[in-house]
Amino acid sequence: MILGIPWWVYMFILFIFFSGYMAFRAVRAEKRLEMQFIEREGKVYMDRIQDERSQRQGNESETEQKQMTSV
Repeated sequence: MILGIPWWVYMFILFIFFSGYMAFRAVRAEKRLEMQFIEREGKVYMDRIQDERSQRQGNESETEQKQMTSV
């Protein structure tokens, strides 16, 4: 007994704080993983847009060349 309180009460309080700390770490790690996933998916999306844009520019160039040769 410390200050009239059993030792297991102190251990219980210690485990409550430890549990809160571990939950905080888990939330922080989950946010980090989510951000990585969002960035990866964003990069895939931007690459797809860039490919589509370059493909359109290539098609427009071919169309312009066909129109110039037919004139």
